Amino acid sequence: MSRKNISTGSKWEPIIGYSRAVRVGNQISVSGTTGTDASGKVTGDTYAQTQQALANIAAALALAGASLENVVRTRIFMTDISQWEAAGKAHGEAFGSIRPATTMVQVAKLIDPAMLVEIEADAVLE
Repeated sequence: MSRKNISTGSKWEPIIGYSRAVRVGNQISVSGTTGTDASGKVTGDTYAQTQQALANIAAALALAGASLENVVRTRIFMTDISQWEAAGKAHGEAFGSIRPATTMVQVAKLIDPAMLVEIEADAVLE
């Protein structure tokens, strides 16, 4: 089976030794993705950061030949679980009828204090 590493050009990818996403055969795994915009900044509340993280995941999936419709699993890591409704609303807007399996958990902190949400995704192409 062939392996394709998907890079978004982040300065952290070679330093940490990871890919934004990896496609092996018909399976795609997207690394933990935050609400970082194109300029590398993280701004906004939980809802806005979740929307941006999901847009970043969609972009990575597109580079791998997939879309949000192919997502079968997400994992949402939050620094404040009391904001679950805001993250859930953005997730629901993106995945409405797709309804992947998901997990939402609170973590002590993420790599940057401005980051409130980080999301992983797994997709399968038919």
